[in-house]
Amino acid sequence: MGARSRRFNSCRPDITRSTPFQYTGESRVKSTVEKLSPTRAKLTITVSPDELKPAITHAYGHIAEDINIPGFRKGKIPPAIIDQRVGKAAVLEHAVNEGLDGFYRAAVEENKLRPLGRPEADIVEWPSNTDFSGDLLLAIEVDVRPEIDLPSYDGLKLTVDAVAVSDEEVAEELDKLRSRFGTLITVDRPAKTGDFAQIDLNAAIDGEEVDTASGISYEIGSGDLIEGIDEALDSLSAGETTTFNSDLMGGDHEGETAEITITVIAVKERELPEANDDFAQISSEFDTIGELTESLKVQVEKSKAFGQGSQARERLIETLLGSVEVPIPAAIILDEVNRHLEGESRLEDDTHRAEVTEASEKTFRQQILLDTIAEAEQVKVSQDELTQYLIQGASQYGMDPSEFVQTLNTNGQIPSMVAEVARNKALAIALGKAEVVDSNGKPVDLSEFTGPVDADDDAAVEDAAVSDADEASPADADVAVEEKPKKKKVAATK
Repeated sequence: MGARSRRFNSCRPDITRSTPFQYTGESRVKSTVEKLSPTRAKLTITVSPDELKPAITHAYGHIAEDINIPGFRKGKIPPAIIDQRVGKAAVLEHAVNEGLDGFYRAAVEENKLRPLGRPEADIVEWPSNTDFSGDLLLAIEVDVRPEIDLPSYDGLKLTVDAVAVSDEEVAEELDKLRSRFGTLITVDRPAKTGDFAQIDLNAAIDGEEVDTASGISYEIGSGDLIEGIDEALDSLSAGETTTFNSDLMGGDHEGETAEITITVIAVKERELPEANDDFAQISSEFDTIGELTESLKVQVEKSKAFGQGSQARERLIETLLGSVEVPIPAAIILDEVNRHLEGESRLEDDTHRAEVTEASEKTFRQQILLDTIAEAEQVKVSQDELTQYLIQGASQYGMDPSEFVQTLNTNGQIPSMVAEVARNKALAIALGKAEVVDSNGKPVDLSEFTGPVDADDDAAVEDAAVSDADEASPADADVAVEEKPKKKKVAATK
């Protein structure tokens, strides 16, 4: 048998493919590692006949289950008969395919590698296919997590925008509240932005109607319905009709260009209630408009204070990344970009490709930085923290939490969720050690964003979707994900 190349395949939860690494095999194959680049390593693995023997035994048993030979019960066919009917070469190939993942995992563990992406395996030497003597020699290349020198963030000074609330911002919040209590009044004039138009819609492709809707109430300028509709409705009056072309957003013809016909049935404007004490009493717990206005001002201040926390996190990451070089594994970024563009059917869009590539590289650098901080701070993820994160994720997708967890588990993405929680905790710890002031030099209290981290919080993640009960720390929920080889079945003789 000559050298053959195999590429391991599995799903990708995130760019850095984080997952706890676990190898349960007993064998410890001989292996060496060669660093080809900061993000690429080559494993040379030597598997002795004794180490390959369990895989050979398994191969015979598996093949015995797959073939039918008169006079023998399924699964009870002796190895000698299998050798006659199938051939030792097929048994050997089956054994190598089945054992490849375990040999790889053992070597990764032995050499403390942190793989990324899909390993590529070359079978350099095969054992004898007559008596299985001789070593199996494997050469496996894989992208690995780059090692970085973590910049110091203890006492790092960050500046964020000062909180300042203008009268106009408070008035805008008051108007938003008034609009919630407004009433729609039919008007006899052309429509304009902010009005509500009652419309009938018809979509046709090549003269054939593909969709229709009647009596829709649409706020002009909201951009919530279909691209181009705001411009089409502007200045139209009740009883008038217009047409325009737009790409359909859903249905059987999603993405196709259709001719849209709109007929305006009525134009309505929102009449806002007067901002007085009566309105304050109706819309809030306050008795006067002054009290309500002051409350809205406090709400705007809180919102801007929250923005300070978000800004501080962004500037912390930017500052740290600006002082450290994070090597980028080009193949992993390319795979990520292609997957993204393929999902959007935009593989040939070079401009968008450049944008997605830049975003993917930025995400990768951030993940590597936060993973390194998490390791340095010995961050661990508790069951409660993971549960809360998954519940929030389910809410964002409008899914039942149990269904959401099951979907993640099916796609092998639970470990990446553990890693994300660890990264968030790492970022909070680093931010808590930084000095944050606003643009006026005033210290900013970000305790709500940093929070106390219990150094003894090493509760295990024991979710039903997680197969182990080991502590989930970034050393486990690493950017390294172990890829499994695609198993190849032996062509069985019936």
